[in-house]
Amino acid sequence: MPITCEFTYLKPKDLPAAFEMLAHYGNQAAILAGGTDLLVWMKEGKCAPQAVVDLKGIEDLHRLEIRSGALFIGPCVTFTEIIESPVVRNELPLLWECSRTVASLGVRNRATLAGNICSAVPSLDGAPALLDYDAVVSMENAAGRREIPISEWFTCPKRTAIRAGELLAGITIPLPQQKTGACYVKLGRYRGEDLAQVGVGILALEDHEYRVAFCAVGPIPTRARKIESALNGHSLTVAAIAAAQALIPEEIAPIADIRASKEYRMHMARIMLARGLETAVARMAGGGPAYGESVI
Repeated sequence: MPITCEFTYLKPKDLPAAFEMLAHYGNQAAILAGGTDLLVWMKEGKCAPQAVVDLKGIEDLHRLEIRSGALFIGPCVTFTEIIESPVVRNELPLLWECSRTVASLGVRNRATLAGNICSAVPSLDGAPALLDYDAVVSMENAAGRREIPISEWFTCPKRTAIRAGELLAGITIPLPQQKTGACYVKLGRYRGEDLAQVGVGILALEDHEYRVAFCAVGPIPTRARKIESALNGHSLTVAAIAAAQALIPEEIAPIADIRASKEYRMHMARIMLARGLETAVARMAGGGPAYGESVI
């Protein structure tokens, strides 16, 4: 399917040039990093920008590095680069496991984590890990820089806190200072490239602290704060898991669509929460299935 709208293609060499282009075109500019969503939307007529600003020529935006005890992920860093990073695999295994489930190998070679959260579809696989790790999104324009906690990033389906003329300059994830175990449980219709019917990311920390985030079962990906409060401070017993499962209807609001009914999503969310919690705790103790191995 061809792109039928006319647009100006721009490829700035540095950030000041990019800011100038974005300021000139305002809401009529589209930012290109990986393009795996943008080009599809343009082909389908869902997006018709006057200008496409390609960021891939700006070297600083490709950085994946440790900065002051946190991992900095530039907006042009692909999912493949995240998966291949020893730091991500060893220090942020939930992000590593989430990233491995994104689309297909070919898509992951081009798609970026920044683009994933800017697309802001409810089922995006990158969100649960960023929510559980308390990531911060850096936005920048010619006037300066501002930081947005990932918990405030998603505003409604396919909408974020980004403002006209801004670009996402990076994502910062604090490296955990204590022992953790993690598990991302994704339910799809088949093995391979598919959007999540339900996604839940679990991060277990020492001293019986738990972080839980869902995607694909509400208008935006969110942390399950009530479930966390019920679990925190307690060993992961059968009773504790049952109490957490009982709170799921208060945390998620699944819909029925072509991929699943809302009843099926609700039922599977309970099962996935239990298996994710058990797996995360087992991994923290040095056991359980290997990271990357499906538990559903």
